[in-house]
Amino acid sequence: MRTWPVSIAAAVAGADLAESPAMDNPFPPSSYINRELSWIEFNRRVLQEAQDPQQPLLERAKFLSIFTTNLDEFFMIRVSGVKKQIAAGVEELSPDGLTPSATLDSIVSALTPLIEEHSRTWQEMVRPALDAQGVRVLDFADLTPEQRARATDYFNREVYPVLTPLAFDPGHPFPHISNLSLSLAVVVRTRSGRERFARVKVPPVLPRLVPVSDNIEGDGTPYCFVWLDQLIAANIHKLFAGLEILRVHTFRVTRDTDLEIQVDEADDLLSTIERVMQDRRFGSAVRLEIAHDMPDEDRDILVENLGLEQRDVYRVCGPLDLSALMELHRLPLPRLKDAPHQPHLPGLLRSMNIANNPDDLFTIIRSGDQLVHHPYDSFVPVIDFIRGAARDPNVLAIKMTLYRVGQNAPVVQALIDAIQAGKQVAVLVELKARFDEQNNIQWARALEDEGVHVVYGLPRLKVHCKVALVVRREADRIRRYVHLGTGNYNATTARIYTDIGLFTCREEIGEDATDLFNYLTGYSYQDQYRQLLVAPVNLRQNLLALIEREIAAHREHGNGRLIFKMNALVDPQLINALYRASQAGVRIDLIVRGMCCLRPGVPGISDTIRVVSIVGRFLEHSRVYYFHNNGQPDIYVGSADIMQRNLDRRVETLFPILDPALKQRVLHDILELQLRDNVKARELLPDGCYRRVQRRPDDPPIDSQLVSLSMH
Repeated sequence: MRTWPVSIAAAVAGADLAESPAMDNPFPPSSYINRELSWIEFNRRVLQEAQDPQQPLLERAKFLSIFTTNLDEFFMIRVSGVKKQIAAGVEELSPDGLTPSATLDSIVSALTPLIEEHSRTWQEMVRPALDAQGVRVLDFADLTPEQRARATDYFNREVYPVLTPLAFDPGHPFPHISNLSLSLAVVVRTRSGRERFARVKVPPVLPRLVPVSDNIEGDGTPYCFVWLDQLIAANIHKLFAGLEILRVHTFRVTRDTDLEIQVDEADDLLSTIERVMQDRRFGSAVRLEIAHDMPDEDRDILVENLGLEQRDVYRVCGPLDLSALMELHRLPLPRLKDAPHQPHLPGLLRSMNIANNPDDLFTIIRSGDQLVHHPYDSFVPVIDFIRGAARDPNVLAIKMTLYRVGQNAPVVQALIDAIQAGKQVAVLVELKARFDEQNNIQWARALEDEGVHVVYGLPRLKVHCKVALVVRREADRIRRYVHLGTGNYNATTARIYTDIGLFTCREEIGEDATDLFNYLTGYSYQDQYRQLLVAPVNLRQNLLALIEREIAAHREHGNGRLIFKMNALVDPQLINALYRASQAGVRIDLIVRGMCCLRPGVPGISDTIRVVSIVGRFLEHSRVYYFHNNGQPDIYVGSADIMQRNLDRRVETLFPILDPALKQRVLHDILELQLRDNVKARELLPDGCYRRVQRRPDDPPIDSQLVSLSMH
């Protein structure tokens, strides 16, 4: 049965929460960094990885690709949101004091030079370096006669049959241009002497980089490619027989893709998500990228018909859409990539043999809490936790939340095995996981077809927590085993995202997990938890209380200390609490990978706060909150960043690390190690800019991710 509990939204007063709870703000707007500008600074750090000559070349190309895909999502979600505010006449100021229109102007001012720098990095740094290593990405004009013949043959066989020129004239309306599609603007002259405009879509089903030589390494033949759009442009006359080709230029459109679900209309959440996904193709245009030499008259045709303004246009020197450089990263050239990493099993988990004895992992968990730190530690124990439960005749039930499981999902297969083995299985699949909706719909249907009870998330709240609960009969009692994590149950991203997972059978955490699933799948107004901090129920209040406790402890003992690690720090109320802690003298270290709206080092406000960001080989994804508590530290780990959406509009969990040895491991091997990083760490300055952490000449280089690799 496809259902969701309406009671969960009612359990929180005012489910349609504002950006943050109402409050008197004691700090001036200059105390905050603009959220969008902070995100742009994050993407600048990604670009810096592509510019780093110490990086292997194909890794540099990968970071250029990541910069592009990051920027695409920024426009599809964040810029589209700002433009909606402008269209609605919103004049409310952001915490840093900007109107939506001023924010958009600031975005354009910050991005224009950064986009130019991105193109130059490819054209002047990475491309020549790859060329010297036998990986050549050529312009069509630079092909040899043999390469040109090979490329033209490919065009005739593979490309030409797929192309569809679309005219724009009084008899042909302006064609729909889908989101992120690369296109050619073609201007032709008819036999009557009139100029006409047409659009040709570059087929996304074909590789963007077309090979023009034999890709056999070691025989003296380099890897040579030409851009597909340039190949089409060179042969464009074949699509317009009898017409004179006047101009051909590339362009690319970005559209608003943020899902908007009208709760009152969502009688069936799955069908509503499917409908909204279809509507994504027709979202309003928010950005137009054009070749740097496109004439203004052609640009204006696009601007007018796409409903854009001139400030939405970005001229690009060099190829558009460098996300295609990820194709180069797939080349079999290990000498140009990071050395491969094989994750290991930590501690007692090395001794388990789930295939022959499903009870092994449960025996290990009963001996004490087990912590895994991905990708340094293997993701296999997480999969085996579900596989073992499916095979174990003593297991009665499995309950699990799924947010992003990806296309290859061994966890889902393990759940199907469990239902086929007669277990009771309940799964909450969050259909609103942005850009993973289609995968999640398919997995939800596959699970439901096997008889799994599937809950499709909640209309008002995203379920972002990562929890798996196994209920097992042992002797004369029922014992609950729980896995809690900071990352998704995704075997692919577990190899490139840093995340923390905890296996435990502690009674109170098991009871909390049971209450949480009752809250998610049934009708429960549960508002008290024994060990877990749960949003939107009590997470915000508890974080604020823990910060206030640290302030009080510092005033009494003088040793206040906070270390928070997260992806983003945006929420004004929590930022204000950290400012108050700093004013009280509490020493605060923040490890924030992405957006940070807190301004550190401001006299009288944030003197004792240091903010660093680590961007490296692995995506820093774990969230950890450390409270010194006068030498009796509390450490909470989980899925929640300090953002309004996480605290107020998502179901999130933070779970405590209770084992003293595991506390030391998290503090020493993760938090303190990253605070010592002087290779990949950048420090946030009071003006909102970042600089690499300064290393004294006698200090050894510390790349925290490389150290973690060596420790595992």
